Amino acid sequence: MFSFFKRKPKPEVQPELPPSLPPEAQPAASEPAAPAPATPPVEIAPPSAAVVSPPQPEAAHVAHATHAADEAVAPEPEPEIVEAPAPTPEAKRSWLSRLKSGLSKTSSNLTTLFIGARIDDDLYEELESALLVSDAGVEATQWLLDELKKKVKAERLTEAAQVRTALRSLLIDLLTPLQRPLVLGREQPLVMMIAGVNGAGKTTTIGKLALHLQAHGQSVLLAAGDTFRAAAREQLAVWGERNNVSVIAQESGDPAAVAFDAVHSATARGTNVVMVDTAGRLPTQLHLMDELKKIKRVIAKGMATAPHEVLLVIDGNTGQNALAQVKAFDDALGLTGLVVTKLDGTAKGGILAAIAKTRPVPLYFIGVGEKIEDLQPFNATEFVDALLS
Repeated sequence: MFSFFKRKPKPEVQPELPPSLPPEAQPAASEPAAPAPATPPVEIAPPSAAVVSPPQPEAAHVAHATHAADEAVAPEPEPEIVEAPAPTPEAKRSWLSRLKSGLSKTSSNLTTLFIGARIDDDLYEELESALLVSDAGVEATQWLLDELKKKVKAERLTEAAQVRTALRSLLIDLLTPLQRPLVLGREQPLVMMIAGVNGAGKTTTIGKLALHLQAHGQSVLLAAGDTFRAAAREQLAVWGERNNVSVIAQESGDPAAVAFDAVHSATARGTNVVMVDTAGRLPTQLHLMDELKKIKRVIAKGMATAPHEVLLVIDGNTGQNALAQVKAFDDALGLTGLVVTKLDGTAKGGILAAIAKTRPVPLYFIGVGEKIEDLQPFNATEFVDALLS
């Protein structure tokens, strides 16, 4: 069974501290003490799937090289299979209902096409228009239409309902590569850097993610690296209080220094996960994007392998602009995952197809509301069924 570190009894907002790391021109900080052995990895995946812990990282094997040559090395334990906490049937139905409701504006343009329709060029033209309006993008739309026509011909489909089923299958195939679990426990601590433009819901998403991590037995530390926006530090502190986790913050401090201090603090406390909030910015603001790159470099000075996850939070209502954000932030930071928020009520749910076809960065979570439980792991089949229901 897994053993987890005890969480702090209450959150703390640290008072202003001098930055532990001066500007980058100063020599790098001394090497931190070696972290405690990582707990066996677990994954945050859709509850219906079994979660298999992968083998320990290679570094675990390197440690044995210091033993005497004649000393036997103990065999590695078999990976343990862990079931993600499954929601109750009522909670599952509630989530699927909210997802379907949230995507209703997008789905209405698609599902009505197949009611009493004939399989002809007019149907394909209407489907093309509906996909483009949903911001699926030209590339994904053209791929879906080409593959759909091939499928209709190969399988000799004659009914509109059959074409709709074929479209469902193609959409699932397109989106499934985005469905990857967030693997925890592979580093100690696991450092996550969270980025996004202003108004995407970044700080709120951090608060919701903290709850998910705690549900998987992880202790969490938050770093208030958004030192530009008024009240951002206080907003993160509120989420820390709600989730009973600590928050590292500095009054008007350098965001890179805040991140550096958080990594060292988590190492000293034995905390499992550090989430570093960053200031919202547009990808066209090059000087601010350079600041993000600096934060990433400074985190690496605090822990050589960090950050282990670089997540981008994007607003599902922004459509093709969301795809531009993914490209820009991925080029600058090397994204490892996405969180798409505010899918409730959007008519642009097709943006996930555009991302999958153009820049398939793993999509860890999607959100359809303001409540904590409205952020759930992305499941391609559930999403497509809600889209075409």
